[in-house]
Amino acid sequence: MTTTTIRVDTDTHARLVEMSKASGASLMETVRDAAEALRRQRFARRVVDEYAELQRHPEAWADYLAEAEQTSVSDGIGR
Repeated sequence: MTTTTIRVDTDTHARLVEMSKASGASLMETVRDAAEALRRQRFARRVVDEYAELQRHPEAWADYLAEAEQTSVSDGIGR
């Protein structure tokens, strides 16, 4: 794996070092995990925002719900 250098302020560096020590992970693993957590958080926020936008349009929301019902797959657990 290739690496690069990034600049962070000393407070951020100290927090990253503290988190790495607490978890037993390397600083590189901690930064990688933090970046992945942020990516997932931002994705989830976009999904929530898109659902909210869809719900503001009753016809589009009804179409979405109808399509979701048609494409839903049973989990094998009775309702």
